[in-house]
Amino acid sequence: MSDFLFQLLLTFDATLRVAAPLILCGMAGIFSERSGVIDIGLEGKMLAGAFAAAAAAVMTGSPWLGLFAAIGVSVCLSLLHGFACITHRGNQVISGLAINILASALTVTIGIALFKRGGNTPSLEQDMRFRPIEWPLAETLESVPLLGPIYSGVISGHNLLVYVALLAVPLSAWLLFRTSFGLRIRAVGESPEAVDSAGISVYVLRYKAVILAGILCGIAGAYLSIAHGGGFGREMSAGKGYIALAAVIFGKWRPVPTLMACLLFGFLDAATARLQGVELPIIGEAPTELMLALPYILTVVLLAGFIGKATPPKNIGEPYPKGK
Repeated sequence: MSDFLFQLLLTFDATLRVAAPLILCGMAGIFSERSGVIDIGLEGKMLAGAFAAAAAAVMTGSPWLGLFAAIGVSVCLSLLHGFACITHRGNQVISGLAINILASALTVTIGIALFKRGGNTPSLEQDMRFRPIEWPLAETLESVPLLGPIYSGVISGHNLLVYVALLAVPLSAWLLFRTSFGLRIRAVGESPEAVDSAGISVYVLRYKAVILAGILCGIAGAYLSIAHGGGFGREMSAGKGYIALAAVIFGKWRPVPTLMACLLFGFLDAATARLQGVELPIIGEAPTELMLALPYILTVVLLAGFIGKATPPKNIGEPYPKGK
């Protein structure tokens, strides 16, 4: 195998790892916003989930309890968001930003109180984390030209939550476009009056959507701290929730295009990590700061170029005055 192909496969492998939390948060954003609820709080829910997962794993020694703790905390924040902007018809953008600020502050405050490490948790032992899963015959097939390295190096060897993230895409697509529940979710984001006139509660549907978003954000947070990482660090979500929201807009609120956008962001992030210190044509060695900023620059460029072409759900951000 050529060195170029080997590096490319390593980059694709890293892309899946980097994109996993973006994919989960992207699917969360689709459910929430398809129901008409803007969810800028993806970042805060993921951050809070990451802290809850690491803290629970440290205290109990179980990554599964850490995962459930992350989901529980994230769902609670989702319900808080729903209480503010569904029940009380508050401003959805302000509510989401408040959740982000709350999560940023509380994770540090509680972390200092519990662990006395400046807001971080202790490093996790191997049995407190979700470990890579080796697929059958991965080592045996590694020597097979091309297909072997793809199977053993790109498909195999990821932890469970990476596969959960990838599985979430077809499940989300099926749920949204092949079930009556998905039809109602999409309808409540487009015409809540029609849903209400059919005798279906707009409030209940929107609460179900934000709860689903909370579950997915919790899994994304758990991935950051107890699967991809080995503990919680302050602000470890690092804007991934905002990037996922950009991917939702870029993907026009559809699961598969959103997946492609998340993989694009993940690929750029993975590639820039490998390009640091490398001599590039024309510009020479790219500054480290520029390479680290590229995923966020791409977010702005894509939104500037495509947001005008993406049509959001018709009633997104609009509170519904009636409930059953």
